[in-house]
Amino acid sequence: MSKISHVIPEFVDSFPMPMSPGVLYVSTMFNSCGHLCCCGCGNEVITPLSPAQWTLTYNGRDVSLAKSIGNWTLPCKSHYWIRNGRVDWSRQFTESEIRLNQKNDQADLQALDRTPTSQPSFWERLRRILPWS
Repeated sequence: MSKISHVIPEFVDSFPMPMSPGVLYVSTMFNSCGHLCCCGCGNEVITPLSPAQWTLTYNGRDVSLAKSIGNWTLPCKSHYWIRNGRVDWSRQFTESEIRLNQKNDQADLQALDRTPTSQPSFWERLRRILPWS
């Protein structure tokens, strides 16, 4: 498989098996995106959508993902952006940059977990109405 330069969005409930090259599968049900690595290695890449991870923009035709996709755990360690359907390649990170990036990502997730929400969760609401709570 060769490098992918453009992806097309496909909105799905769950990701197909196998995934097709050049397709960014968007699952609103699971709040995530999936695609085959754009370097052509064939590995699946899953990007969870959340304020601390990735955000998706859809303009009616093309998709963008923010932040970049750094496949640090894959052998290829590819690094790219998906902007308006285009795959824009970024430079390779050093091992120390990868570790720092992973540490920052973990801190972002932990900060999001500590952020109070304006609405109680489903479980919190359920606990309030159940007689044994």
